[in-house]
Amino acid sequence: MVNTILFPSSFFSTHKIDEDLQEEYDAVLRTGLFDVILFGYEQWFHEGKLVLAKMPTEKVYAVYRGWMMQPDLYEQFYTQLAQQGIFLVTNPNEYANMHVFPNVYPMVREDTAKMSVFPLHEEIDIVRVKQEFSRFMVKDYVKSVKGTEFPKYFDHSIDQSSFNQWMEVFYKYRGDLLTGGICIKEYLDLKRYGDKTNEFRVFYINHKAAAITRNSGQMQVTAEPPKELIEKYRDLPSVLYTVDYAELQDGTWRIIEAGDGEVSGLSQGQDYEAFFRSLYYCFA
Repeated sequence: MVNTILFPSSFFSTHKIDEDLQEEYDAVLRTGLFDVILFGYEQWFHEGKLVLAKMPTEKVYAVYRGWMMQPDLYEQFYTQLAQQGIFLVTNPNEYANMHVFPNVYPMVREDTAKMSVFPLHEEIDIVRVKQEFSRFMVKDYVKSVKGTEFPKYFDHSIDQSSFNQWMEVFYKYRGDLLTGGICIKEYLDLKRYGDKTNEFRVFYINHKAAAITRNSGQMQVTAEPPKELIEKYRDLPSVLYTVDYAELQDGTWRIIEAGDGEVSGLSQGQDYEAFFRSLYYCFA
């Protein structure tokens, strides 16, 4: 049984919750179902040193809720916590399975955009890419750099020199968070309701579709992903993960992302308390 939630602390104090996670922290306390343990944000993410605000008095099983870590750092986190009697339900292999998209891609290939991968910092042959994709987007193994001036997609008008320059911009934005390699993904035309796309995030907890929420700020009258599609991906190799589904312009649905459930954000407007209750009962 999972009886503990592990959160990163505020940068300024190991005894205060990270300010950006305050709402989740408060929701956990309102359920009355979990103990909460904080670990020092600054010490872990900047020094690699695990500092706990309190020590468990007996062995506990826990779920981490917080910021992304590269898989090797997560493995260290998992190991050091276990040495203190805190056992995360998601082991390092499960974390890597879902956090690194090329790992999960073969398992969702038939319901997601076509993708090719390339090594970091090596020139990507744009002629080859344009032979395979009419339009494409760029991300590393984990995230894109949307919300910046980096183009949301490229098409056949891009040449090698211009693409190389844009890749330098990509590397600048990802910085120390750069993970794995480069993914070139087919660009999909998503259906819009007004100015919003129609995306849903599903949290799978212990192989149950435990939380299905709108994830792009869309109105509540939008179409929902087919139940059979959601059920199809309830047995991916992890006990806590997310899959994001989006409606295309033609009304079909595709997977646009997947992730580890510990570091995937809750949706805007989601009932946080209900989420943590589901977490408790799915693992019970």
